[in-house]
Amino acid sequence: MRARRVHIRRAALALLSAAAVPAAAAAQPAQQPVAVEFVEVRQQPLVLDLRLVGTIAASDSIDLSFPAGGRITEITVRAGDRVQAGDPLARTDGVQQQQALNQALAAVASAEATLQQADQAAIRAAEMLRRGVGTRAESDMANQALSAAQGQLAAARTGADQAQRAVEDTVIHAPQAAVVTARMAEPGQVVGAAQPILTLAALTGFEAVFNVPDSPHLDQAHGALVSLVPLDRPETRLSATVTEIAPLVDPATAAVTVRAEINPRLIDSVLEAGLLGAAVEGVVHLKAGTGIDIPWTALTATGDGPAVWRIDEDGVVAITPVEIERFANGRVVLKSGVAPGDTVVGEGSQLMFPGRQVRPGKGR
Repeated sequence: MRARRVHIRRAALALLSAAAVPAAAAAQPAQQPVAVEFVEVRQQPLVLDLRLVGTIAASDSIDLSFPAGGRITEITVRAGDRVQAGDPLARTDGVQQQQALNQALAAVASAEATLQQADQAAIRAAEMLRRGVGTRAESDMANQALSAAQGQLAAARTGADQAQRAVEDTVIHAPQAAVVTARMAEPGQVVGAAQPILTLAALTGFEAVFNVPDSPHLDQAHGALVSLVPLDRPETRLSATVTEIAPLVDPATAAVTVRAEINPRLIDSVLEAGLLGAAVEGVVHLKAGTGIDIPWTALTATGDGPAVWRIDEDGVVAITPVEIERFANGRVVLKSGVAPGDTVVGEGSQLMFPGRQVRPGKGR
């Protein structure tokens, strides 16, 4: 009796198991294609970015000095001041020059009086000769005196002009709108002729100056675009173009000087005089031929090295080894492994396995 109950119980369990298998199979749905980013492989121009740190400087610098030596009595500006054309900046003691000018003006007045007398004498001599009461010799002597008086007046006026320029040279004026970048003297100091007193940075143009290690890539930098960001003002964005690359390495710095002219349209709007001498970070965008670059999200790896998931025409993925040439900002430049026209998985590559079905979309 007990053996019969065991047999019935086993039969019932077998029936229940048989009924549960189709139910479990029905509960598992068919595998659905997963949505991932489809990236089309293209051959396109490549750009190599070089990051540099330099300073902002004026394209034109002006050194100001006195044509004649003397004692400085006044300097009206300091480094950082902005000046306009014609503004007086410094002056020397001009007492001697003013005295010389006064003497020169007195000489001019005396020469003018002498010329007036000689002119009247020449007129009288000519009239007397016409009437026959004078002689030719007297008329010639009067004309000679007139010519001498005219020469004396011309010389006096030349001396007065020179004396006037000497007085004017005791004051240094700004030749154009600029910013004072250096002050090399102080009031009371005795300076010599042509000794620099002030240095101005003309506001006609600005440039970024970099000292960079010598590199083969620098040969391609001439004319390249440069993106600039002042370190103290990260919200300011500037653009420039490389205009000069020093042909030789500077022995003092063991570096090559690179100059990039800042877009002149930014001088009045964004760039201001306060940025002169400011440290700036520059990114030089160099053309690096053509190649294949993919987003970094498409890159995966196998035990043999880097790889990508290539998608066939049926939407099935397969692992494909690739060779990396270099890494860029958010991108990976490939040397081999895929060809233009291929499609690879971008975002969502972490969900892939060989043979998985995918559809266009945005991966997680």
